[in-house]
Amino acid sequence: MTNLKLGITQEFDCNYLDDHKERLLVVIDDLSQQSAAYDFLMFQGFRRSGEQVYKPHCVNCNACQSLRLPVNHFKPSKSQKRLLNRNKHFLVKTSAAEKPAYYPLFEKYINTLHSDGTMYPATKAQFDGFIFTKVTDQLFIEVYDGEKLISVAVTDAMPIALSAVYTFYDPEYRANGLGIYSILQQIEHTQNLGKEYLYLGYQIDECQKMNYKDKFYPHERLIENRWQAINK
Repeated sequence: MTNLKLGITQEFDCNYLDDHKERLLVVIDDLSQQSAAYDFLMFQGFRRSGEQVYKPHCVNCNACQSLRLPVNHFKPSKSQKRLLNRNKHFLVKTSAAEKPAYYPLFEKYINTLHSDGTMYPATKAQFDGFIFTKVTDQLFIEVYDGEKLISVAVTDAMPIALSAVYTFYDPEYRANGLGIYSILQQIEHTQNLGKEYLYLGYQIDECQKMNYKDKFYPHERLIENRWQAINK
């Protein structure tokens, strides 16, 4: 594989842990024509935001651990089964391209549920720059209540894996657990495509809002540069 150029950002306040500083290892090269390189970087614990591919590289902190699911061994919990049953009236579709209804749903989600976050207030330019990429193929897993679009799970598609990038949903359906429900749909879609893993991003045990990812078993975490199996 061609050597990749990497850079390190300056330290800035951590978005997840109070009184912590964060810095990132970022890929400087243009990966838009190097899908194999992106696959390799995902295996090494990198993620993307828009076209930027990055990995936490913090001083004296290893709280962020990449987490992935070997989907053919996944077993839903009792609560996950109940969630699937509660939402069985929803219709799930997939799309390979953006639809006009996506941004209004994203805007409502951010402005209602994340008004204290870094993406508030939502803008179309921010949405485009954050969600879309030329680095890899994308899938959009949509959830409908009748004809109403209520959730979109942005998903990157690679040869042996899918990667959950971001999910946004109608806040009026918050009680339906659409974040967890969308991961369950991504797991099923990964299985149906014959792929091995679903990458879920970074698990941070000390951060409550990031602690939904480790509720799926079995899963694997990248610890000291080695994927280690975690069983319930």
